[in-house]
Amino acid sequence: MTTITGSLSAARRLAGKPVARHILVGILAAGLVLGFAAVHAQWSPMHRWNRAFGDASLVLIALAMGLGPLARFLRPAARLLQFRRELGIHGCILALVHAVIILVGWVQWDLMRLFGFEWHPELMTYVMFQQGFGLANAIGIAALVLAVLLAATSSDFALRRLGQSGWK
Repeated sequence: MTTITGSLSAARRLAGKPVARHILVGILAAGLVLGFAAVHAQWSPMHRWNRAFGDASLVLIALAMGLGPLARFLRPAARLLQFRRELGIHGCILALVHAVIILVGWVQWDLMRLFGFEWHPELMTYVMFQQGFGLANAIGIAALVLAVLLAATSSDFALRRLGQSGWK
């Protein structure tokens, strides 16, 4: 019992340090990515890693957003509130990797393909090939822009620079 108590107190001391929290959340993020990649092992490598990073990002951002309400209902969860900033930052990083994989591996930097269009050589124009991708990817781009803005302002430097009221 004393080893469990000692381990918990060591974890609490580590969680009080921002660098340690980033390391812990980074380990969680890597585990989620590898877990989701294993779940999608039968898919093509580009699609498997694309989904693994996207799904892991969604989990981390959902955890960051859900910790506040959860702490109101379950008091022990209040100890996890100190991880919200790191969860959001790492979720944003994973979302950026997800976007890069899509741009490089799937649409190959052809932004028309990102919105469901394919080049038709006989017609010499782009033709809608995949309906539904346009709106979904536009929403994803908007969410990524907002996530990057939130991650950029998720630091003590940004809090000091913007002031308490401007930061909120």
